[in-house]
Amino acid sequence: MGFNLIKGTFHVVGYSPDGDSIRFRADNEANWSLLGTGRLTINSKKDVQLRLEGIDTLETHFTAPGGEVHQPRSLANAATDFLLSHLKITDVVWDSAHRNVTAAKDGTPGYILTRQKDINGRPVSFVFAGTPSEQDGSNIFLDSNRLKKSLNHQTLAAGNAYPTYYQGLFAELRQTLTAAATKARTKQLGLYQQDKTNSGFVLDRLAVIIDEQPILPKLFRRLSEFIAGEDPPNLAGFLTWLATRDPKPVMIISTQNFTHFDNLIEVKGQQVRLLELPENLIFSP
Repeated sequence: MGFNLIKGTFHVVGYSPDGDSIRFRADNEANWSLLGTGRLTINSKKDVQLRLEGIDTLETHFTAPGGEVHQPRSLANAATDFLLSHLKITDVVWDSAHRNVTAAKDGTPGYILTRQKDINGRPVSFVFAGTPSEQDGSNIFLDSNRLKKSLNHQTLAAGNAYPTYYQGLFAELRQTLTAAATKARTKQLGLYQQDKTNSGFVLDRLAVIIDEQPILPKLFRRLSEFIAGEDPPNLAGFLTWLATRDPKPVMIISTQNFTHFDNLIEVKGQQVRLLELPENLIFSP
């Protein structure tokens, strides 16, 4: 599958990295033109916000109508630490809220493989540490073996992320990521020791999804938006609201049928669960 290879360095000082997003500075800024026209989230330092393809880690800081919320901090922070350590970023110092990095030995070399930007102007990327043998800006074929060297795959394999797929991700690559997630779940690695996405959880207190139970971040974000800080949460009307909030189709891979996100969630009183495994779904951008 043809991807653009862009060499550069990874940066965290002054930023709020998490397990699936980080700032990247291209060695040759002109290479961003390989992704076409349109918005690019680049700042005055020439640092670009990346979105790691195929994975979603627990939220460390999500702005909901009722205020900023997060998912269980120990697991969310573990995903961030995993990403930074594997990119060889060391001596990381956070502010008192553990939100912004105030100091670190960053600027470490690496590269990304990317084809497009998301609606927020972030290059959707497979992220790699180190220096590739190919020339900067070249178009290369990404196969399963190389994918396994990416931080995307390694994060899933460690149980630090949920697989979350959007249209445009090639089937062969998706299957490789799914295999990593399945193995991590079977071995009960990382967040899978406590995951309640499919088994269900009783959301009778906000603390359940903020401090206690890891669930698919996409579901967490929608619940947080709807609840808007109300505690105890009132879930009456959540699915009706979600049908309007997320009208785009979702494909169930196993059946090749299309549905919508609200049809994939079961709410019985205060009990909530996702009816399909995350890796069996493909969301629309």
